[in-house]
Amino acid sequence: MALTIKTIAKCLQQPGRYRDDGAGGIRGLYLQVTGPKAASWVLRYARGGREHWLGLGSSSDLPLPKARKLATAARVLLAEGVDPLAAKRAKRSRQIIEAAEAEAKNVTFAQAAKRYYDFHSKQWSAEHKAQFVSSLETYVDPVIGALPVGTINLPLVLKVLLPIWETKNVTASRVRNRIESVLDFAKVNGWRADTGSNPAAWGGNLKQALPAPAKVSHFAALSYDEVFNFMDALRQRHGVGVSALEFTVLTAARSGDTIGARWDEMELKAIPVTTRDAEGKESTINGPCWVIPAHRMKADKPHAVPLSDRAVEILQALPREQGNPFVFIGAIKGKSISAMAMPEALERLAWPTHITVHGMRSTFRDWASEIESFPKDVIEMALHHTVGSAVERAYRRGELFNKRRLLMAAWAKWCSAPKHTGDVVPIRGRRK
Repeated sequence: MALTIKTIAKCLQQPGRYRDDGAGGIRGLYLQVTGPKAASWVLRYARGGREHWLGLGSSSDLPLPKARKLATAARVLLAEGVDPLAAKRAKRSRQIIEAAEAEAKNVTFAQAAKRYYDFHSKQWSAEHKAQFVSSLETYVDPVIGALPVGTINLPLVLKVLLPIWETKNVTASRVRNRIESVLDFAKVNGWRADTGSNPAAWGGNLKQALPAPAKVSHFAALSYDEVFNFMDALRQRHGVGVSALEFTVLTAARSGDTIGARWDEMELKAIPVTTRDAEGKESTINGPCWVIPAHRMKADKPHAVPLSDRAVEILQALPREQGNPFVFIGAIKGKSISAMAMPEALERLAWPTHITVHGMRSTFRDWASEIESFPKDVIEMALHHTVGSAVERAYRRGELFNKRRLLMAAWAKWCSAPKHTGDVVPIRGRRK
């Protein structure tokens, strides 16, 4: 059939293959119609004793003259001993590679960090997740977050670290380690050239440009005799970070647990609450309580935290944001407070001695061990620690909740009592 604009319009009404054999036609060129107004150009040719069909494109995109031009180019390749199908596949492969390379050049450090976080954070604790995100948002993203990850070099890494290396050395060391991990991840994924060393590596690299990082010591803790003065000073201040800090102290919780706390985990009324552990075993406890789900706990099992009257007061006074499930809402809509909110509240308090948020758990432990007479198991479980062997835990159905409720009530009372003076005598008995 001599293909023209008019004959092509007729062909589109009936499925089939229509050969371009009119004047100016190209040998082996066909219009392949598969449905109403659905057609494409194909070239039939033989190579190595086998029939081949080469797709040239849709007839709606390619007018007849353009289709003949492409078919002619394919015939030229055949005359030169080149299979046009193989050439088409090779071109497609090159296009894919070029597109991947172009994408790699456009991946920013912040995007690479997000992909690293999504890939690895499933095994992290809630606190580690919060610290990772917060530290990059605070110290890294403002400097290199928007830059292509393939362009990050030693001077840029130093630009991030130098401002905080002396004043916040522990934080800076962790930031350096996270930058190094993200850059390694980017290299493996092809977003960085596979040459040279990691510019955030310490040995043989930053070690020569920065002072040695400070050794990480135990978290600085407050003396339990100073707790009342500390809590009294804290209550004079306002803000969600301040409330979160006081709540964390009163519950002896980890920072990450408080940051990730949601309203559906809270029961503020004094009613029986049924909890279920990872094995499906149920136990009933008396509220008010905060039930942290297993996926947010370090031990991968749910943990019920008794709430003192003061802890309930803090929760009831908190501002809420519509659609935000978090108890302690952050500056970003729909998010919780950052990992830096409580340390910053502590820093603004300007306490005379150096203490940390996590160190308040040690203060609680020291108080419970030296002032109160609660069993060690009760104290350890109040700190969310795994206690006893697997057999012992299997028979401890109530998780000592009522005893822990009395312990946390006594702790809240201690936190609101004036500072004790003179010798402190443990109630377990005087020393003779």
